[in-house]
Amino acid sequence: MTPKQQRLAEKAAPWVVIAGLLTLWQAAILIFNPKPFILPSPLLVYHSFLAYREPIMEHAIFTLTNTLIGFAIGIVVGGLLGIFIGMSRLIYAGFYPLLIGINSVPKAAVVPVLVIWLGIGSPPAIATAFLLSFFPIAVNVAAGLATVEPELEDVLRSLGASKFDVLTKISLPRSLPYFFASLKVAVTLAFVGTVISETLASNDGIGYMMLQAASQFRTPLMFAGLIVIAAMGIGTYLVCAFIEVRMTGWSVRKPTPSVGGG
Repeated sequence: MTPKQQRLAEKAAPWVVIAGLLTLWQAAILIFNPKPFILPSPLLVYHSFLAYREPIMEHAIFTLTNTLIGFAIGIVVGGLLGIFIGMSRLIYAGFYPLLIGINSVPKAAVVPVLVIWLGIGSPPAIATAFLLSFFPIAVNVAAGLATVEPELEDVLRSLGASKFDVLTKISLPRSLPYFFASLKVAVTLAFVGTVISETLASNDGIGYMMLQAASQFRTPLMFAGLIVIAAMGIGTYLVCAFIEVRMTGWSVRKPTPSVGGG
């Protein structure tokens, strides 16, 4: 397979997998014939999306906006915290257990506290998205900074480089692959946090819409909401991956062409 054919195959692979899963789903419906409120067919989900596309898109925009705001705050706070922790092994040893403890607390248990502090609607959704997204960013940035060889730092300092020079010219560039890898994880977690908050403390958003649909046994609409959330997650993931390739292409191993182009 030539490099061009390899790239085309990689681009087509996700669509082939999705088409295959939809085919299996439809085949299972035809074979087992479950009730629509238990498992609707893909066509029924599609028709439900078309019938409620306007309210679905309104709720989706609400969810996407809150997620991106919380994610952006998570990038800033997580990045700065990761730099702070990664600059010193002593600070890393002191703060890392605290981060683990914070991340171990179920976010569904935190939402009621956020509602008391922030009210309902967007504020707790943004806060929950932030709480789920900042941890992987902070940990990965700190890990990236910790991978810089002490010998390299010693050489730079012997040449007159300050700690700030080492950080900005060596440590931070070396941690970029870790940072962008964490973004792809964090953005999907941010959607989880937003939807959790919407199901508990909101009158808008995909989470709220799905909760209302569940109370009325409108399962096709619930599946339509799930698919919309998945589509938004995939879209934001691809944006992060695109930026990663542009910013850290030097760290990606290029495929080796096979002999004879086969």
